[in-house]
Amino acid sequence: MRNDLILLASLIVSIAILAISLYLFSDDASTVTVTIDGNHYGSYPLDKNVTIDIYSGNNSEYVNRLVIEDGKAFVSFANCPDGICAEHRPISRTGDSIICLPHKVVISAVTNSQDPTPDIVA
Repeated sequence: MRNDLILLASLIVSIAILAISLYLFSDDASTVTVTIDGNHYGSYPLDKNVTIDIYSGNNSEYVNRLVIEDGKAFVSFANCPDGICAEHRPISRTGDSIICLPHKVVISAVTNSQDPTPDIVA
């Protein structure tokens, strides 16, 4: 029983140290990229305050409103059934993302050096 508690405590401490180090060493993003069903929709700088309506679906019936404000991006409105993406915290660090599964929209925070289009060698 004592060894189990020691193992559990060491796992919790290890996970906490890993989580803290990942957060401390991640960079602030400079851009957010938007993809719909895996296709690039647009890239927007985080240093300009702007509101973008992202339309998707066969007849553009789905909408997600992306707001970029004070270096952070968030979804202020989505007409999906669950609205989880609109409840997500604002993103600003490289690797952060907001995902709307019903609309197949992914909003990712990246640095300028992370080009969303793949390199093609002819």
